[in-house]
Amino acid sequence: MVIMRPLAVLRHDLPASLVVFLVAVPLSLGIALASGAPVAAGLVAAVVGGVVAGALGGSALQVSGPAAGLTVVMAETIQTFGWVVTCAITVAAGALQILLGLSRIARAALAISPAIVHGMLAGIGVTIVLGQLHVILGGKAQSSAVENVAELPAQIIAHHDSATIVGLLTIGLLLSWPKLPAAVRKVPGPLAAIAVATVVSVASGMTLPRVELPGDLLNVHLVPQLPDGGWSGFALAVVTIALIASVESLLSAVAVDRMHTGPRANLDRELVGQGAANMLSGALGGLPVTGVIVRSSTNVTAGAKSRASAVLHGLWVLLFVVLLAGLIQSIPLAALAGLLVHVGAKLVNPGHMKTVLAHGDLPVYLLTLAGVVVFDLLTGVLAGIGLAVVLMLRRTVWSGIHIEREGTGREGDNWRVVVEGVLTFLSVPRLSKVLGTVPGGVTVRLELVVDYLDHAAFESLHTWQQAYERAGGTVEVDEVGHPWFGEGKAGRPTRSRVAASRAVPRWLAPWSEWQAAEGVEIPAQQTRRGATEFHRRAAPLLRDTLSGLADGQRPRTLFITCGDSRIVPNLITTSGPGDLFTIRNIGNLVPPGQADASMNASIEYAVGVLGVEEIVVCGHSSCGAMAALADGPPPGPLSAWLHHAEPSAHRLGSATLDGGVPDREGDRLALHNVLQQLEHLREYPAVAAAESAGKLQLTAMYFHVGDAQVYLFDAAERTFRPAGAPVVVPGA
Repeated sequence: MVIMRPLAVLRHDLPASLVVFLVAVPLSLGIALASGAPVAAGLVAAVVGGVVAGALGGSALQVSGPAAGLTVVMAETIQTFGWVVTCAITVAAGALQILLGLSRIARAALAISPAIVHGMLAGIGVTIVLGQLHVILGGKAQSSAVENVAELPAQIIAHHDSATIVGLLTIGLLLSWPKLPAAVRKVPGPLAAIAVATVVSVASGMTLPRVELPGDLLNVHLVPQLPDGGWSGFALAVVTIALIASVESLLSAVAVDRMHTGPRANLDRELVGQGAANMLSGALGGLPVTGVIVRSSTNVTAGAKSRASAVLHGLWVLLFVVLLAGLIQSIPLAALAGLLVHVGAKLVNPGHMKTVLAHGDLPVYLLTLAGVVVFDLLTGVLAGIGLAVVLMLRRTVWSGIHIEREGTGREGDNWRVVVEGVLTFLSVPRLSKVLGTVPGGVTVRLELVVDYLDHAAFESLHTWQQAYERAGGTVEVDEVGHPWFGEGKAGRPTRSRVAASRAVPRWLAPWSEWQAAEGVEIPAQQTRRGATEFHRRAAPLLRDTLSGLADGQRPRTLFITCGDSRIVPNLITTSGPGDLFTIRNIGNLVPPGQADASMNASIEYAVGVLGVEEIVVCGHSSCGAMAALADGPPPGPLSAWLHHAEPSAHRLGSATLDGGVPDREGDRLALHNVLQQLEHLREYPAVAAAESAGKLQLTAMYFHVGDAQVYLFDAAERTFRPAGAPVVVPGA
């Protein structure tokens, strides 16, 4: 049921419906002409699409009616089955759409590649232009795009009558309309072009074909009729029209959602609404109905707020047809052909071509376009889907395999073979070819950065490694990510990507996790291996960032934390080079009274020279310094340093960790220690001045190592709350 607020309807939807109505009438007539259907069929579809699909559909602001996207398939269907059987096909297609909507699979239509959709629309556009150019030139459109191309030269050089003048006048007005003043452009361009062309043709007394309507439009008979035979073709036509109408409606609904901030479309309900409209349109002798982006975008732009606009636009079309049928019959067919040439040309969108080219899908776009133009819409779409699947499989199974020489070592040349992507049996021939180029008797580093490794690829690699090492060479296998190859050699092959464990990236994992398999135990070797890994993998990604920091740093935050090896500031703050100016010491201390020269210099430089906007003091759980402070540190340098933390030990506060008190005394002390260091910071003149001026913020942070959880201090609640948790504002 449609619930309308009268005031909103009068203020927004009523004016918008009038604008959409003015756009819909000429388009509906033109689409009926291009489809080879009775002209009245386009108007019936406009009325039913507006009222039924507008009221029952799932997209509040989408406007439905006959669409250019179905002109080619409708022309073929009418030519094959005749008009009355085509109406029955439309009814059956509507019923199929309702079943699809009730089965809740509407979103599956969105799996179709945009390149196929855009290629389909472009092919339809080219087909419409080729056919309607003949009408503009005073001839008649042929039965196929190929025949239209073949006959076009003769049509161009033939004698041109008044139809050409009217058609070119219509196109000229449509092209120039967007450049006219805004006050003029309030009248929709299609309406203005058709009106001017009609007036000119009538005023000058031109004799040319015009729109023909039945004598009594209100005398509606049940037109649909089932075929006498050929049921397989009938069923194929039903499925084709249902699928194309569904995809076009759903994609249009998604596009409309991006144009407004109101309720989002219910795609399953939209299919049900479109199906109901198609059943009624076919029963009344109308064309199939789809959601139309031209009318829908006009509806949104005109200020519509509810589905009332679409419903009212359908009623205006009905009223116009009943009261002004004689005016419609004055419209020259050449004017409608000019409108269709303009619409068809706009379907070939250069922006879409650039987008699919950027995504590597231009072959899919071009094949779909060519298939629609040369054969038919279904053939073109199926060809596009087939090529898209082939390209998808190629990209999925493609492996990047290359070899490079790393230099000369003590035992001879060092070579590096890198394999990236998905490594399957399809890549084995190329893998074998690359491995065959490795010189014998040298050290080879085999780097596997693979998402999947199947049995054939594993056997190829394993056999090559064994043969190469028997011949005197050395193979060092380095697996980045899941150890597909290592698990296979251990007799525990991983069977699928799903079963693969989530490997921590090397720049986040400790050396012990990713160097253990390589037998790297000597610290100097670990450092060298880590630096080499940075050079190979991280450096290329960071080079542009670091080149911008080559002449100086511009950090936003001074980060004071403990020297504990488990605390990685850039990791727990998701920051990178140039973000943090970091100071680390035992216990993340800021000595009171500015008692430490090193800390004094660092803070003065960060605040006074670098102009940081935030200072973070970060403590952590299981802190050895806090445990020693709680138990009493042994005599020596540590005791002397922890003397600066005595104010924290004596601090009596109410700070908690997410409302609770940590079990260990050292962790409780760590919370108060962080807050105490902020007080020490405020004793620095530069810090105090910047904070009072609103240029500096002090932040207390706590990291729970075991839970990998960052906590931030909420001053209002006097508790450390998990990062990302809502902050309680007093009085809110």
